[in-house]
Amino acid sequence: MSLEKLPTYITGFDHIANGGLPKNRVTLLSGTAGSAKTVFACNFLAQGVLHGEAGVFVTFEEPPEDIRRNMLGFGWQITQWEAENRWAFVDVSHPLDDQIAVGSYDFGGLLARIEYAVRRLNAKRLVMDSVSALFSRFTDHGTVRTELVRLISAFKQLGLTALVTSERDSEYGTVARHGVEEFVADNVIILRNVLEDEKRRRTVEILKFRGATHQKGEFPFTVTPQEGIVVIPLSAIELKQQSSNMRISSGNPELDRMCGGGFFRDSIILVSGATGTGKTLVATTFLAGGAAHGERCLLFAFEESREQLFRNAIGWNVDFERMESEGLLRVVAEYPKIGALEEHLIRIKAEIAQYRPMRVAIDSLSALERIGTQRGFREFVISLTSFIKHQEIAGLFTATTPNLLGGTSITEAHISTITDSIILLRYVELYGEMRRGLTVLKMRGSIHDKDIREFSIDDKGMHIGKPFRNVSGILSGQFVYRSKSELDRLEGLFADDVEIAED
Repeated sequence: MSLEKLPTYITGFDHIANGGLPKNRVTLLSGTAGSAKTVFACNFLAQGVLHGEAGVFVTFEEPPEDIRRNMLGFGWQITQWEAENRWAFVDVSHPLDDQIAVGSYDFGGLLARIEYAVRRLNAKRLVMDSVSALFSRFTDHGTVRTELVRLISAFKQLGLTALVTSERDSEYGTVARHGVEEFVADNVIILRNVLEDEKRRRTVEILKFRGATHQKGEFPFTVTPQEGIVVIPLSAIELKQQSSNMRISSGNPELDRMCGGGFFRDSIILVSGATGTGKTLVATTFLAGGAAHGERCLLFAFEESREQLFRNAIGWNVDFERMESEGLLRVVAEYPKIGALEEHLIRIKAEIAQYRPMRVAIDSLSALERIGTQRGFREFVISLTSFIKHQEIAGLFTATTPNLLGGTSITEAHISTITDSIILLRYVELYGEMRRGLTVLKMRGSIHDKDIREFSIDDKGMHIGKPFRNVSGILSGQFVYRSKSELDRLEGLFADDVEIAED
């Protein structure tokens, strides 16, 4: 459509807005307390200033001093911008401010102050925070609505792209608290901060753009000290990544043979198993295999500390400290609950972009699964895997199954369809002794070994032995033992099938 858009330059938002906010129009930004309305509004003005567009902030609630101080955490130097005539406040935060009105409900005085500030700065952007304060200050809401329409008409005549904030009482109730704000604005954006399963999840939804296109639905966002609002649109993911036929080593020659010659250079590998089956060892071997070929490797650890990882690696004859000193390894160990999934995603992307590794391992996804909702976790996994594949690097993720003898985890259900390879690790009970088993369940685009093979661990690392032949039901944990005569009979049945097919 031909309606011109004004880029907000808020990370990710312009993508879902199909270019930005409709220019020279008024947008209502509505949300509950704590949904980041004021941060979004300041972000809108700050990005305008940084891109050469001055802005005016009309505040009805927080005094300018508080806004200046609160926004310093994002690196926005509002005081300096005011001195440079790139940012101006119109302060109406005092409840008894007699400059609001001439008469009972005439906002002519306010409008005059706003117009003066706009013309002095030649401003292109305006924020009014928040319109709900007007309704709480005046009892005649009908008259307030009339005056709001008058203000909004004046904004358009001044050539402003305006953002007006409003409060709402619930995350999925009416658009705004007083039920009239959305009807005086051309566009409506809703910010949500939903509590689900004792976890908070922030989303943004563009409810309407009058006469302009936008993407539908809720999109996750977070607030970071570096950028302010960061929207994470799944719609930005495109299936346009390159596919390489080049193989890389898993770090174990036998596993390479089971995978048809190793992993593909730009593949995503999922290693799934119960606790203690050797998932971290497979990840360690994968990283050591990369370092042996001079490839930079990056490890994100969410269950073990850096010191513990280095100690365990030495126990498997892998020297992480040497790899790190040679610039071939970087380890980022964080406790999952230090941030939301969106914040972890941003940090992971930033580390990959800065270090530019050839291999990435995450140990484990299950630890991250516990800090978010199921929907949020799935969005996180899709965004992460897409980003890694577009970098044309190999990614290995570990996931923990819910019980010792197998079973499908929530993590597997969320990621299995978007991985290129799946390696399953299982415990095998064999005549009173617990052993480990390994199988390559999936290898997209390549033949692979179908056997479930014995997997052992010693001070030299991982070893893959012979297939289990006298036990079935390993993957399900429902073991059934077969005698040699029974195995011969079953092999004979399959041999007959082959002969019939050939005939």
